[in-house]
Amino acid sequence: MKKYLKFPLYVASAAIVGMSAMACSDDDEPNVDPNELTAQEQALKEIVADYTDKTVVPTYQGMADAAMQLHSLCIDIRTKKTNGTLTTADVEAAGEAWKLARDYWEKSEAWLFGPAGDYSVDPHIDSWPLDKVGMDALLSNPAQMAQMDDEGVYVGNYLGYALQGFHAIEYMLFELTNTTANGNATANSESVAHNLNYTPEELNYLVGLAADLRNQCILLEACWAGTENVSAEKQQILTETELDKGINFGERIKNAGQAGSEYVNYLDVMYDIITAGIQNIANEVGNIKIGNPTGKGLPSGGMEYDPNYIESPYSLNSIRDFLGNIISIRNAYQGSPSVDGTIQMATATLSSYVATLNADLDNRVKAAIQDAYDKITLMGEPFAYTCGAPEYNTINQDAIDACNVMNDIFDEVKTLLQANH
Repeated sequence: MKKYLKFPLYVASAAIVGMSAMACSDDDEPNVDPNELTAQEQALKEIVADYTDKTVVPTYQGMADAAMQLHSLCIDIRTKKTNGTLTTADVEAAGEAWKLARDYWEKSEAWLFGPAGDYSVDPHIDSWPLDKVGMDALLSNPAQMAQMDDEGVYVGNYLGYALQGFHAIEYMLFELTNTTANGNATANSESVAHNLNYTPEELNYLVGLAADLRNQCILLEACWAGTENVSAEKQQILTETELDKGINFGERIKNAGQAGSEYVNYLDVMYDIITAGIQNIANEVGNIKIGNPTGKGLPSGGMEYDPNYIESPYSLNSIRDFLGNIISIRNAYQGSPSVDGTIQMATATLSSYVATLNADLDNRVKAAIQDAYDKITLMGEPFAYTCGAPEYNTINQDAIDACNVMNDIFDEVKTLLQANH
């Protein structure tokens, strides 16, 4: 099978945005006096601060915490398998921990610019399809398996993207356990464990995979919050794995126009949030994640039709992934949920600012986001089995179309911001 790895369009988008900013600023250096900000720049500054502190950082913190728990549960699986006490419930608990970490990741994909792209964290932890041939070769190679460690150093530094991350762990927790005695996969929509026949090599690999995922998730939190602002345990992991980048990207975007920030002004930051963040994932969900397996995505999606190109196929988690991505767009635009699940409309959000300029546009943006979410909920479960079914053709196309409408309406938001700059 031809392999496709997940390399999002934010690289190209960011390049376009960067060129636009350079064209606008010519020889300007980022040295804006914060006391001389325009009304819009002041509003955008407050939005960027809340976006960073109340949306991005808490999401990454939750993901890092969940990944740490997943790693601990994978160690438990190995220990219990060794002493003969492993149960289906143990594997299922790790599977639920995987889904929780996965939820946080999908709800962060509307901000894949910055550290996630700069340090290749996105392809590192979320490339698919899995290289099953390569995995079999790895597991049967004694020299490589002897180098596997519990802290993820070998996995992180010496294996390719298609043998790392969420989907390799997913295969180990769901596909390997969701089989019949003769090795044939079961069409079980619950995707629960059916046997516990792990080999020692598989378990050492699983622990290394989970540790590497943990490390990369902690890296994202530290890069946005600043290493000094994450827990002591996370700081120790970064030090021991030599992953600490020593940056605080959150402060960089909150201080646009100042020394140490690559952003000329807060409008420049907002273009990244919209183009390289929101629109990138809107296009990816519609035209790639749904479009490739169904053959219905726009050619501009950047990848050819492949019915085997299904995200999270082993856990049967695909539609949950898609919905998480739409939630990430909503959170980037409207603010993140509070403890009781309501949207924090009282904080400084892009939505609240757009509403002051054009209330109709704000309402249409929110409606487009909700419509994409609603259309995806109508898709047939599990997507791994229904994506090619004729009875879902119209439903799948509606979901793709809704994602494209959502993508396009953010062009109007950018135009509005530029007109008021």
